[in-house]
Amino acid sequence: TYSSVASEGSSAVAPHTRLWCPSTWSSAGCSMCVPVFPHVTETGDSCEFGSGKYYALCGFGGILSCGITHTAVVPLDLVKCRLQVDPAKYRSIFNGFSVTIREDGMRGLAKGWAPTFIGYSMQGLCKFGFYEVFKILYGDLLGEENAYLWRTSLYLAASASAEFFADIALAPMEACKVRIQTQPGYANTLRECAPKMYAEEGLWAFYKGVVPLWMRQIPYTMMKFACFERTVELLYKYVVPKPRSECSKPEQLVVTFVAGYIGVWKGLVARIIMIGTLTALQWFIYDSVKVYFRLPRPPPPEMPESLKKKLGLTE
Repeated sequence: TYSSVASEGSSAVAPHTRLWCPSTWSSAGCSMCVPVFPHVTETGDSCEFGSGKYYALCGFGGILSCGITHTAVVPLDLVKCRLQVDPAKYRSIFNGFSVTIREDGMRGLAKGWAPTFIGYSMQGLCKFGFYEVFKILYGDLLGEENAYLWRTSLYLAASASAEFFADIALAPMEACKVRIQTQPGYANTLRECAPKMYAEEGLWAFYKGVVPLWMRQIPYTMMKFACFERTVELLYKYVVPKPRSECSKPEQLVVTFVAGYIGVWKGLVARIIMIGTLTALQWFIYDSVKVYFRLPRPPPPEMPESLKKKLGLTE
């Protein structure tokens, strides 16, 4: 991350220059820190790593990433939910599509798109935005060396913390979506559904599904982020023939997509096509936002020099 520590005796580093440490996310300076000037240039970063603007744009990337991808698969999600609720009527995926189109027309496949887009946009805002916050926060608490040694645990903790809040943001719209998609005649739109649920059951109607969401989403998100981070690290170390700093933006985005796909494949073999592609697209969109807005993009973590000396890897 960045440190406000300036290198002494260096005329090239301004008094308020921040230092970025490629080995960890802690705020302590080290011999590997490199100066990053706070002013913005046309071809440089648009903001400082860890700043309010950085977190806001990461959250915006999460909105587009999750909102777009989940809305795109609403027809499949609708049929999947109906299969689970009424397996006698909807006997298979293909039969589910056939019955839905026959009863509601093609527009029937889009039922629930509004709460899906709003809900998963809010989830993406918290999932990706808070992940960046917690990753830096926990890295600061661990310190430089421990943040590197325990980086997988850091990814797991940061992503679990982020998903906890993300599911609270998602729960109200998810409840509306399920009602619209699985209870024919209850409501056809979000504007009909939300007031009706509140009138019948009060505010609790929107949050009684949050615990199942936590049980389903937190383990998945922990795996998703930790596998992605470690896969990116391994790709740049063993597959990509040059450091990320020397790769073009399109090359970096290809690595992001591949890492997103491989990372999920490790844990969900049976759902590789749907979940793997969906997750890879989410990472691709998220990283594209970072590229478009010229956000700081630290390279994969490297072992701190102090730890190398302790392990006898350097003299």
